[in-house]
Amino acid sequence: MRALALFSGGLDSMLSIKLITDQGIDVTALHIDMGFGATKDRREILKKRAAMVGADLEVVNIREQFVREILFDPKYGYGKHFNPCIDCHGNMFRVAKGLLPKYDASFIITGEVVGQRPMSQRADAIRNVTRLAGDEEGGIILRPMSAKLMKPTIPEKEGWVDREKLLGIEGRNREVQLRLAKEYGFEDYESPGGGCLLTEASFEQKIKDVIAHEEFTVADIDVLKVGRHLRLPDGAKLVIGRNKEDNEAIRAIENDKFVFARANDIPGPLSLLSKNATDADKTLAARLILTYTKTPADQEGSVTIADEVICTKPFESKSVAQQYFVVK
Repeated sequence: MRALALFSGGLDSMLSIKLITDQGIDVTALHIDMGFGATKDRREILKKRAAMVGADLEVVNIREQFVREILFDPKYGYGKHFNPCIDCHGNMFRVAKGLLPKYDASFIITGEVVGQRPMSQRADAIRNVTRLAGDEEGGIILRPMSAKLMKPTIPEKEGWVDREKLLGIEGRNREVQLRLAKEYGFEDYESPGGGCLLTEASFEQKIKDVIAHEEFTVADIDVLKVGRHLRLPDGAKLVIGRNKEDNEAIRAIENDKFVFARANDIPGPLSLLSKNATDADKTLAARLILTYTKTPADQEGSVTIADEVICTKPFESKSVAQQYFVVK
């Protein structure tokens, strides 16, 4: 017997898997990658946490499908920011259901706790999520953390899972989860409620800036995760790296909307500039990039944008850049 688990790497998802593997059921932990979960690659951390609770890890990339079908047209709308939580959760379950035959699995589990999150884990929201997944109450989706508050599911009714060994947690209090984590010896886990960039006001501003100027593509996701974002007067986007880590992330980006830009002969940030930038925006971008180097304001420097070298002077202060920031 095998179950598929929606796995975030957080404590609730770890505990829900542990409750099932302790009953002798094999579990494959599915980490559904929509692109907005983290700014860094977490595969090794997720693999380690899945192993701690007796599961193997599979990462499933659904970025294209999520952007195309969910992000900009959610049936149940958004939360406080650009987070379509109910539709997102329902979509993850649909993906998992479609993978049941591949892994020879019979049901799905999740770490959801009734009442823990205000948008997606209210009792009515969980029912909507279940319907979006094409399932129903008492179907194949089992929520081990709150199972005793819900109708018995097929895994329980069929005797695959012992309902008495499941939990009945409700609300935002973490006392039970923290006690169990201590009992199981878990030290490496994440707190709930974080991790999704779509719930952040600053990330919402960056998405809205993109869609106000051009079509949003999957390739834009990684661009949004790095650097300072500036929108220049003629409409070009400039992304300036903030540190060495940003520079390395920018160097790895493949997005045909942008070209690389950097100062010559002096250490400084690696940047991205819209490929279709006007000459005026290119010159302004060069000045801004030089401003984030140690080039003296009264001296000329040069910046290479794609294959073009632009010679200009930096601004006297970085404060000049603030008027162009996407996130104020």
